[in-house]
Amino acid sequence: MRKGPFQEGEPAILFDRRLRRYMVSLRRGGVTDLRGGKLFHDEIIGREEGEILSSTLGERFLIFRPTLSEYILEMPRGAQVIYPKDLGIILLWADIFPGAVVVEAGTGSGALTMALLRAVGPSGKVISYEVREDFARRAQRNIEAFLGPVENLELRHADITEGIPEREVDRILLDLPEPWQVVPHAARSLRPGGIFLSYLPTVVQVQQLVEALEATGAFALVETIEALVRPWNVSGRSVRPEHRMVAHTGFITTARKRNLPR
Repeated sequence: MRKGPFQEGEPAILFDRRLRRYMVSLRRGGVTDLRGGKLFHDEIIGREEGEILSSTLGERFLIFRPTLSEYILEMPRGAQVIYPKDLGIILLWADIFPGAVVVEAGTGSGALTMALLRAVGPSGKVISYEVREDFARRAQRNIEAFLGPVENLELRHADITEGIPEREVDRILLDLPEPWQVVPHAARSLRPGGIFLSYLPTVVQVQQLVEALEATGAFALVETIEALVRPWNVSGRSVRPEHRMVAHTGFITTARKRNLPR
């Protein structure tokens, strides 16, 4: 995580008086044209987080480095991302730990990949499969823009349904439309006690996945959940739920690899 004054090449997130967010990638001589006027990047570079800048029209903006959650919501996308409310649960339900070896597919825009890289730390490894080369390129740019160069990521332009050569991996996480095609490969790749996790939008897909997991006999403790997040407005005596909430985005299905007799 970067600290200290803002540097050229890193992202910054700006908040106006209505708390609307604007993310910019800082570059020398750069100019960002916002609703409240223009901001010159040279006036941000070298400043500290939490300072207030004024635009050419006198609009005031609060500047910070984006959190991972903010960055994911604002970053360029090649594919739909997993929302932060689900990413937090995925990291805990899959029990991602420092030093873990994690296989992931598909990479998409890199949201889950970034969360995994931060969780496994420099002693762990993330192997990410993506069938679309354009998505993989976009994910690589997003990851490096936020995390900088990463040495413990192996990004593969490959179809994970054709097999997983890695063995004794700790975790396998899938954001794919037909994860049941990967279940036999996951059963061979995961170590005993390893965790399989899949993220799916519809319950019909979940049903087919659960049937495939149970049919192998290699998995136990199959569980499916979803997360609903409702923000609240707390302003003086006005304490009420917000009119809008992030309800269903996807189902999270987990299973544990059994230690089968040979």
